[in-house]
Amino acid sequence: MSENKKLIKIKNINERKGNKMITLTKEDKDKIRVFAGTSSKKLAEKIAKYLDMDLSAAEIVRFADGETFAKAKKSVRGCKVFIVQSTSKPVNESLMELLVFIDAIRRSSAKEIIAVIPYYGYARQDRKASPREPITSKLVANLLTVAGATRVITMDLHARQIQGFFDIPVDHMEALPILAKNFIKYGFSPEDTVVVSPDVGGVKRARGLANWLHTPLAIIDKRRAKANVSEVMNIIGDVKGKKAILIDDMIDTAGTICNAAQALIDKGALEVYGCATHAVFSNPAVERLKNSAFTEVVVTDTIELPEDKKFDKLKILTTSKMFAEIITRIATNNPISGLFEMPVDDGNDD
Repeated sequence: MSENKKLIKIKNINERKGNKMITLTKEDKDKIRVFAGTSSKKLAEKIAKYLDMDLSAAEIVRFADGETFAKAKKSVRGCKVFIVQSTSKPVNESLMELLVFIDAIRRSSAKEIIAVIPYYGYARQDRKASPREPITSKLVANLLTVAGATRVITMDLHARQIQGFFDIPVDHMEALPILAKNFIKYGFSPEDTVVVSPDVGGVKRARGLANWLHTPLAIIDKRRAKANVSEVMNIIGDVKGKKAILIDDMIDTAGTICNAAQALIDKGALEVYGCATHAVFSNPAVERLKNSAFTEVVVTDTIELPEDKKFDKLKILTTSKMFAEIITRIATNNPISGLFEMPVDDGNDD
């Protein structure tokens, strides 16, 4: 099936299911406020552009002793307030800023406070792996709730069970439709493509992308010697003569995914493409990715990357339209289930 026919089919499916963009009326816009935290300002600006409204003004200050101060510069009384803030590096500062901001909005008589957290920090601390360890992702859920959040919107949690740590609604978005559309757009066909999970734990995610693309699935069996160090052991599945797409929820130090890419080339893959929702890129990730076997690395903008973290092989897809749509649907009390279908226009067609 050609690229155009695939996209027409996607459009027809979406139209039948009523998954068109809902437009905010002037009355709707008067009842909502969208604020940007310092970690997600560019993403928030893109979201506001799709909503056809300006970001609400805020004052966020870091005092000399490290304390954080935040306040809205416009009344939020009786409004649905959306605060866009990834709890990314520096994780503790980003999280504390979000908590302080939520508290300020709660004390200003907002009707609802929705924390839009594209990247949810501490998600990897979701269980006790050994005695006397914390479950920090549960602690963060408690902190957000106590601060005053009435709802959380996030994307591709490292562990889905984190949704159960909250006693408030959590809308868990997935970047899979955006990633899948990118590969369809650039001609990745089922006959010459294989989707690969870098470990057993990521099989469900990889299977999801494989289902979108109608491709076979392969799995890499690895052994982790210690934190942030991994050894690729074995490949389960056929990758010879194919374009391989390695998918993970995040790329941190990039050791696992770079070793996996080389293993795929060694087993006969023609090209290897990496993709992940969250570009954490802790050192030495960028150097590893630059010198890796990857043809291209595709990520999203859930984490705002500084210029020194960008490189020629990197491609960044925006999630702004998906977040704009869910904000619109929540603001107008419409269902969000349609957002899990592949979008016709996801904001990455320019």
